[in-house]
Amino acid sequence: MTVVKSESLNLEGFTFEESWQEKKKRAGRIVEVLMKTHPREKLLIGDPYRTLIHCIISQRMRDEVTYRVWEGLFEKYRDIETIAKTPVEEMRDFLRKRGVGLWKTKGEWIVKASRIILEEYNGKVPDDINELMKLPGIGRKCANIVLAYGFGRQAIPVDTHVNRISKRLGLAPPRVQPEKVEEYLMELLPRDKWIYVNHAMVDHGKTICRPVGPKCGECPLRELCPYAKGLVNEADLKGNRRR
Repeated sequence: MTVVKSESLNLEGFTFEESWQEKKKRAGRIVEVLMKTHPREKLLIGDPYRTLIHCIISQRMRDEVTYRVWEGLFEKYRDIETIAKTPVEEMRDFLRKRGVGLWKTKGEWIVKASRIILEEYNGKVPDDINELMKLPGIGRKCANIVLAYGFGRQAIPVDTHVNRISKRLGLAPPRVQPEKVEEYLMELLPRDKWIYVNHAMVDHGKTICRPVGPKCGECPLRELCPYAKGLVNEADLKGNRRR
């Protein structure tokens, strides 16, 4: 069977030789191992709006702090209508007192995005990536998170872990930007597995494929990984580490 890929993607920039067909086959095996190694019974937070607010809070924040603040926010403000009516300064103060970084900007984003959803989308979070990216504080990564974890759609949010691990695994060239990493993964991975990629790579990045001192000797992907075999190195990856 001939594998057809997007004309915008090619094998230039990779640091080792591998045909597109070989890469796609290896990618399928990688995602199977990741899903087996890092299973998750529940993928969704369960509500697109709450997922969106969680994503805004989470930017440049530790998971445990994000979750605590997110829970506290909805305990106090309850729903989108209440949040939309909240003065921006009050929301900023709420975030600041709970140790949230970028609290000024995030406070404004949370209130303004809520107002826009009520006024322009009849109170329903849009389920289109381009419409989501029109909301304050929502870039492509967060839009995909809302689609995947809020709506249960097949999407691949590319955060710092997915970006790093995809490049170490040779599923994307080491110097491309995260937006391009998403394109490579969408082409290489089975569509019905996309929703699992973010959580599996995030878990893998926290436990094994860490930014510094990755545990390659313990990694279940070591036989499939060009980084573990020395075909991709840190010098190749420099210059494209973004959160």
